[in-house]
Amino acid sequence: MSAEPQAAAYRPETPIAELAGWLADPVAPADFPETRLRFRNRRWDGAVGLDALTDEQWVKHFGRFDALPGNLPQPLALRYHGHQFRVYNPELGDGRGFLFAQLRDGDDRLLDLGTKGSGQTPYSRTADGRLTLKGGVREILATEMLEALGVYTSKTFSIVETGEALERGDEPSPTRSAVMTRLSHGHIRIGTFQRLLALDEREHMAALVDYCLAQFPGPPPPADAPGRDEPAVVLMHQVVERLADLAASWMVAGFVHGVLNTDNMNVSGESFDYGPWRWLPQWDAGFTAAYFDQYGLYAFGRQPEALHWNCGQFAVALRLLVDAPPLIAAMERFGPLYMEALSRRWVWRMGLVSRGAEADAMLVATCEKALRESGMQPDAFFHRHRFGRDPDGLLGDAAQEYQPLAGDRSYWDEEPAESMLIDEVETIWSAIDQGDDWQPLHDKVERIRRLGNALGPAPAPAGHTQDG
Repeated sequence: MSAEPQAAAYRPETPIAELAGWLADPVAPADFPETRLRFRNRRWDGAVGLDALTDEQWVKHFGRFDALPGNLPQPLALRYHGHQFRVYNPELGDGRGFLFAQLRDGDDRLLDLGTKGSGQTPYSRTADGRLTLKGGVREILATEMLEALGVYTSKTFSIVETGEALERGDEPSPTRSAVMTRLSHGHIRIGTFQRLLALDEREHMAALVDYCLAQFPGPPPPADAPGRDEPAVVLMHQVVERLADLAASWMVAGFVHGVLNTDNMNVSGESFDYGPWRWLPQWDAGFTAAYFDQYGLYAFGRQPEALHWNCGQFAVALRLLVDAPPLIAAMERFGPLYMEALSRRWVWRMGLVSRGAEADAMLVATCEKALRESGMQPDAFFHRHRFGRDPDGLLGDAAQEYQPLAGDRSYWDEEPAESMLIDEVETIWSAIDQGDDWQPLHDKVERIRRLGNALGPAPAPAGHTQDG
């Protein structure tokens, strides 16, 4: 789990306003029939100085979207293109969300408050711009579980039920509606750069590169990297490092995002935008989350490949600014960086002290073999073998030389392991849908946060400076 967020003062800052003339469109939120607060992230509201808001004030800002003091005067729907299942689509952009506010946390990181389900925009096409309440509940569960498992993820900040009856083809309808606000470290996508390439907006792309380097600071490229002083090359290296680590973190979590299009890839390397996600019932590389992913393009085992391909599209876009060879050199780092991140995160989840790249890679291979052969649910596997424990001999000699991380072991003696399988998700939603009973959701969030506390601080996300 990420370190416990520290309380901070409210510090509005809106650098995106300088780019908004060509990056976004001012929009108005929907006028909802009602606004009923359903979820408020008390773990994170103090980190951005909003913990003193009363629930009534909260709903005015995150249900009616009255501007926060000193912040963006009007929401911004961001413009972007993207590859969707490898097919280029220029008719994208924020179709049911917008950037509502920007602010700094106590570590001086710039954070965005963005929405989902806040109404129609110029990019809604034929859609209604709304979010189902079930979709909002699923976002809570996904982000809470991913955060506990050490994934660099957006946070579900607020869910407000909005009193509309929505028609959807992929779930029983009419269904209840909601508007969600997420706390994120940026909403600049690979697809944002793809749009600028398509429109041949070189000066704007250079300005966007500068914005990303300033607001999402990261390390310089390796000393021998060609073109390492070019801003676009610097950003390319950072994005490759971030997305390689993101792919590894999903794999160690046993998580299947489901829709890894380039418009769903933040250059900050943060996981976000959760639709048809799933957690693995067993270790299966071919497991898919989206019913419409008929060819398994974004199956569990293909997620690293998908993110590598998306990095390639980012490199194509940056060709507007620099020649190809330095960008290709950055791309070539993805594989080794992914393997390094996979081992680092795997050993952390096992509760062990790293023994170096070779030993750690052998441990990962042994665990994966055991998972495949045993058919054990991955969360149960990591729970049972935390600290290198091997009661059923699945790990053989692979874990014997490892030292366990320090910490209280009592949590790991409890059963069952905390997981997030689809049957439990549906049970939690059914309690809300049928009886307006939110207690199972609250109980689940509490248990997930307890898991995160037991796991302890996760490896820092790669591709960022220490304070970024």
